[in-house]
Amino acid sequence: MDANSASFSSLIGGYAIKVMIAVLIFFVGRWLARLLSGMAASLMERQEIETTLARFLEKICYYGLLVVVLTVAAGQLGINTASFLAILGTAGLAIGLALKDSLANFASGVMLILFKPFKVGDAITAAGVTGSVEEIALFNTMICTPDNQLIYVPNSKISGDTITNINAKPIRRIDLVASIGYGDDISRAKEVLAGLMTEDTRILDDPAPTIAVLELADSSVNIVVRPWVKTSEYWAVRFALTQRIKEALDQAGISIPFPQQDVHLTVEKEAA
Repeated sequence: MDANSASFSSLIGGYAIKVMIAVLIFFVGRWLARLLSGMAASLMERQEIETTLARFLEKICYYGLLVVVLTVAAGQLGINTASFLAILGTAGLAIGLALKDSLANFASGVMLILFKPFKVGDAITAAGVTGSVEEIALFNTMICTPDNQLIYVPNSKISGDTITNINAKPIRRIDLVASIGYGDDISRAKEVLAGLMTEDTRILDDPAPTIAVLELADSSVNIVVRPWVKTSEYWAVRFALTQRIKEALDQAGISIPFPQQDVHLTVEKEAA
């Protein structure tokens, strides 16, 4: 009995030492995981990687190292680490299948952050939504529409669609069409329109505005008016110029026709 007790005590003592070593491995390993992930975050910050992506990668690095620490600690306790890793792998596969849409959004978010087709504050059109980008998160992008609605668009929808960055360039062209009647003087109309381009100081001289006959339509002669302006002043100039075209053509006595058709009626006399 004494021999059995001594053997049991030795077994307990040996296992207690293993537990203590495993606990020590866990706490030291966790500290090292935090240290290494923090160093990785600092490196990414120096490389000017997007803050959102850097923080996420820091967490991935930390939890990945923590899994390694747990595996080593479990091995110290005599647990079959191969089975442990198999369980983790199966759980990871199940979670991946359950969250496949979220993972697709995450992958798209990483691509948007890395390649930067747009940034916060840009006006864009993507996935059928037009507005100003409020935030680019890992799973969705927040877009504020012109009427002040906040729309959360999944990143996979944006990356899989055509993206139009409206204010990526410093200048932008306004495309307008001024219609005059067939009986009006085209040269005079072009002079009036050119005068409007000169009067508005917001319209750029280089590139020069384009004023040209576009087409001979059914009811009018259509003249294109295409000035260049700063992107930030696009809508203000467009609205003002649309009004001034109408007023200036009216003052010059040039008509702005509306669609019309001439209908000819033929009356046939009945035979006597």
